[in-house]
Amino acid sequence: MKKILVPCDFSGTAAQAFDLAVEIATKNKGEVMVMHAIEFAPAYETSFVAQPYVYNAALQEELEKDAQKNFEELIRSHNVDTDAVTISFYTDHGPLTETATQFIEDHSIDLVVMGTHGATGLKEFFVGSNAEKIVRFSHVPVLAIKSPVALKSLRSIVLPTLPDLSHHHFVARVKELQNFLQAQLHVLYVNTPVNYRPEKDIRAELHTFAEYYHFERCTINVITSTDEPAGIISFTHDARADMIAMATHGRKGLAHFFSGSIAEDVVNHVDCPIWTCELGQA
Repeated sequence: MKKILVPCDFSGTAAQAFDLAVEIATKNKGEVMVMHAIEFAPAYETSFVAQPYVYNAALQEELEKDAQKNFEELIRSHNVDTDAVTISFYTDHGPLTETATQFIEDHSIDLVVMGTHGATGLKEFFVGSNAEKIVRFSHVPVLAIKSPVALKSLRSIVLPTLPDLSHHHFVARVKELQNFLQAQLHVLYVNTPVNYRPEKDIRAELHTFAEYYHFERCTINVITSTDEPAGIISFTHDARADMIAMATHGRKGLAHFFSGSIAEDVVNHVDCPIWTCELGQA
């Protein structure tokens, strides 16, 4: 977690994400890269697709200057010690999801920290929140928050999982996160009516899972719920956990539209911080 990206629109939640990123970078002797995406409106739209953007050099320069001023004010108002942590600012042009994912690749980012308001109803179904979309497309872990979070408060992590012994990359990243935070881990399986299994069998597999990956400071938990996202959120509240760590399959296109993603659903609806990591990485 040395190189941390904060996608920033200078909203309250973005500023909260910035604060947390600075805390992480200070503790880990890393650096924070704040990126502001400038998205111009399309020239016009048809019934099928938005047409190319209108390029306006004067407007672009003005927006970049405003963004730089906002960044400098962010540093001042949050009393950041720039001698203790390296912070840099970038502007880019285009939709946030595309610019952020390209930035992650170009700058070898290790972690994305971003604020989110979530998304509900039709907006969630057809569009989704920016955080949800970055969770879907990012190949590095994403930490999404909705309210101010102090790093020292993150001491209890819920890990919803299947007892799969082939997820070495994902589990290694979870253990890194747990060790960095010195947190308790709550391994969770959500039993649903559609995929119901005897609890005794699940617990046995979860214990094997925990032993195989040499988890420490962890509890084993099985609950029954109508669906996985509801069960995860309910358990997190009942356990008074501080955050959730989840795998995402990074489904895109029609596969995402029809199947969705449990992690993305939880990002949109949970109040506590949620850390996600793509499962498919080797």
